[in-house]
Amino acid sequence: MKLKKQKVLVFLLTVLIVFAGCAGKKRKEVNLTFLTWDRYQTPGMEAMIAAYTAKNPGISISVQTTGWDEYWTKLEAAATGNTLPDIFWMHTNELLKYAGAGILADLTHLYDDVSPGYYREHFSEVSLKNAGGIDGKIYGVPKDKDTIGLVYNKEMFDAAKVSYPDEHWTWNDLIKASRTIHKATGKYGYMAYLDDQVGYWNFVYQAGGYILNEDGTKAGFTDPGTKKAIKFYWDIQKEAFCPDQKYFAETSPGTAFFSGLGAMYFEGNWNLKQLLDNYPGMVGKWDVAVLPKCPDPVRGDGRASISNGLCYSTGARGKNLNYALEFLKFLGTKEAMIIQGESGAAIPAYAGTEQTYFTAFDKYAYRIAIEKYFDMFSYGVQSVNNKSRPVWKPKVQDEMLKLYSGKEKLETVLANMQKIVDEASAK
Repeated sequence: MKLKKQKVLVFLLTVLIVFAGCAGKKRKEVNLTFLTWDRYQTPGMEAMIAAYTAKNPGISISVQTTGWDEYWTKLEAAATGNTLPDIFWMHTNELLKYAGAGILADLTHLYDDVSPGYYREHFSEVSLKNAGGIDGKIYGVPKDKDTIGLVYNKEMFDAAKVSYPDEHWTWNDLIKASRTIHKATGKYGYMAYLDDQVGYWNFVYQAGGYILNEDGTKAGFTDPGTKKAIKFYWDIQKEAFCPDQKYFAETSPGTAFFSGLGAMYFEGNWNLKQLLDNYPGMVGKWDVAVLPKCPDPVRGDGRASISNGLCYSTGARGKNLNYALEFLKFLGTKEAMIIQGESGAAIPAYAGTEQTYFTAFDKYAYRIAIEKYFDMFSYGVQSVNNKSRPVWKPKVQDEMLKLYSGKEKLETVLANMQKIVDEASAK
């Protein structure tokens, strides 16, 4: 019996020695890099990092922010050299390209230990499409969601004795108000600059047209609804109240608007907080409304607003992959989404946390009607994308410029754009 007790005592002492040795060793420090392209969202990202690292000692995460163009140049070079940052934002413009090349980690089963249906339980169909590849897999944790709204100058409307835009407005009201404001104040009305997501794509879907069919294999530029919308958008530039595209090449509509030169333009909700911060003298002088609808669409009810959303991704072969996956897992939780929303960075993608974004604007002397962006989710249209978009998008833009410059007729430009997209998609 004594021998048995002695063996037990020796065993216990050995265990204590081992644990004491482990306690004396320093925990491994892991430093993760997090690449983004919007410095106005950096505080929100850092707040989420703080919440995560507080619960995960030994992990540090540094945010690196660069400009939009530089971001994609930097990311592509890093992907080529297998030196990707540990976590990075991914945009719908580029996700299919990176996922198709095997560069992004497959996150389809990231939450299986929590719930096999986690993604569909907490994120909309549009958010999942923004984060998914053509193979049906998920390559990013949905980050946020957005819509496009109509920003308007209240003082110019008051000076011209025009009622503010509301949910009853149609294209006709947009034109009528622009003409009246221009005549009364000498300022521009609606500024229709050449852009897709915050420009003519909204009109295309309001008119019942489409840019790509549902499976992304064919364009819809020769569709009657698309033709109707692009003609309407093109005709706006012929109006005295709208600058031409040469003007916009030097001055963005946002800059013109906040310089007091124009009454209306389309803007995404992701820019609202920085606009309020950058133009404090304009607080109370401007507001937002839902987009005007097409009065006589070829199909549908005339309402649409392009809706997009970013996601968080990581490389498939990162040296810190396991740690990056754990952080990504946190970023898709309700806790993290609330932190992001309260920072005013963006509308959280996690269903039920959207209201936290709106509270970030309560501190301003005048609270713009940001809820209008949320109202448009009910008829939001996913931002158009397929794997060949990086190929056809600049070519389509060139064709549109030919139309605006008068070098080509509408029918010719539409046919050319149809061919460009169809051929690129087929390849």
